[in-house]
Amino acid sequence: MTLYDIAHESWLSISGNKMRSFLTVLGIVIGIMAVVIMVAVGETVQQSITDQFSSLGTNTIMIRAGAAQSAGVRMGNRMTLTMNDVDALAKLPDVAAVSPTENSSAQAVYGNKNWATSVVGVYPGYTIVQNIEMEYGSFFDTSAVRNASTYAVIGPDTAEELGLPKNPVGEIIRVRNTPLTIIGVTRAKGDSGMASQDDMIIVPITTLKKRITGSRFPNAVQMISLKLYQDADNNVVSDQITALLRERHKLKETDDDDFQITDMKQVMETMNTVSSYLTLLLVAIAAVSLLVGSIGIMNMMLVSVAERTREIGIRKAIGAQESTIVTQFLSESIMISFIGSMFGLVLGVGLSQGVGRFILEYNVPFSIWPVVVSISVAVVVGLVSGVMPAIKAAKLNPIDSLRYE
Repeated sequence: MTLYDIAHESWLSISGNKMRSFLTVLGIVIGIMAVVIMVAVGETVQQSITDQFSSLGTNTIMIRAGAAQSAGVRMGNRMTLTMNDVDALAKLPDVAAVSPTENSSAQAVYGNKNWATSVVGVYPGYTIVQNIEMEYGSFFDTSAVRNASTYAVIGPDTAEELGLPKNPVGEIIRVRNTPLTIIGVTRAKGDSGMASQDDMIIVPITTLKKRITGSRFPNAVQMISLKLYQDADNNVVSDQITALLRERHKLKETDDDDFQITDMKQVMETMNTVSSYLTLLLVAIAAVSLLVGSIGIMNMMLVSVAERTREIGIRKAIGAQESTIVTQFLSESIMISFIGSMFGLVLGVGLSQGVGRFILEYNVPFSIWPVVVSISVAVVVGLVSGVMPAIKAAKLNPIDSLRYE
């Protein structure tokens, strides 16, 4: 028999019982569709993590005041980082930019509108650390920090919520009864999953402490952010930061650090690892559907062998080889699996892309891996599911088969 003959007879056999074949194919369709969707979910999560960190960069290190948490409680004094620490860290050879960061929540008022947002006090180096670009106006300089000038740079979402003009440079808003002159609007970056940089008011840190919040600790800072040069080794710089701050804070060898260092590169790698394990877990769960589908194929083929016992006997009586019988039943099994896999692939890709783009409004990444998996599963599941029925059919005694009713 030629390959065409085998495929033709397989199709005639499958189409002979449409409902049973449809239900068997449906099991494979659901299994492959579930695997493709789960892979798409995992890759979307990884892409989302990459997008969130790309706006900040992996060559960024955050230092937070206070010791690490113990049993859910932050230990030690939280006022452990100072402006002087910022100046000392800026002198490290691998540091491209540094900025202290102080956050506060407040109501911003413009005309008859008000909006609850974040007010962030920083240095001019904040633009380099956070990769901030300006849509209108400019960022404040070091003289504004030194003089605690009442300048503000706002995000586009804040400007929209306050009903400001398209180019609001020169407009005055009030934050806690402090008038602030807008000198710039940042370019939209989208929600990073953490604090949105599109919805905040950025002011000189001295302005925040002296004029807006009236802090009792004008020299203390909540956090220090550093941007490293591209060729810098994050681990080496982290060690240098630890040694420098421990020396400045006069900590003994037995004392714990009174600060916390967060390396964004390590955070990203950890989150990608977690998302990879999550993807594997989702695929493993979805693979159960494939197992059920393969059992369905095996069950159908066993029933087919029982129904076609007399046909098999006639084939063997007129000289059909056992290998021909095996090939015939395996080809039917593979065809069922292949049809189900292709439909499952199309439905899985279509649903994941459609839901992502039109409902979630997110560009779901597409990789070739689901296609390879679908074709591989079509062959493997077809072979594995059809081996036992095919061997059973080939081993039937032709005399007994001819007597079968």
